[in-house]
Amino acid sequence: MGNSEEKLDYYFKVLSNRIRRNILLLLEEESLCAGDIIKHFDLTGATISYHLKVLTKSKILVRKKQGLTVYYSLNQPEWEYIKNWFKCG
Repeated sequence: MGNSEEKLDYYFKVLSNRIRRNILLLLEEESLCAGDIIKHFDLTGATISYHLKVLTKSKILVRKKQGLTVYYSLNQPEWEYIKNWFKCG
């Protein structure tokens, strides 16, 4: 991504979806596998998987494979960048 304005525009697009925002808030507490994330929503696994893919592609989330299980967690530097922008705007 080019400059910081383009980065913010991209993050706003990613964060414009309520489901993605709720996933991020959930993962603020702890890393979770997709199955555990799905349990918190009344949505299909495919829908949650799509949103996890968008968040991972945006680099707001990171995936870590442990054995056969993939865990998702916040990419702390990017998450702090987003939160700081909202604090300082």
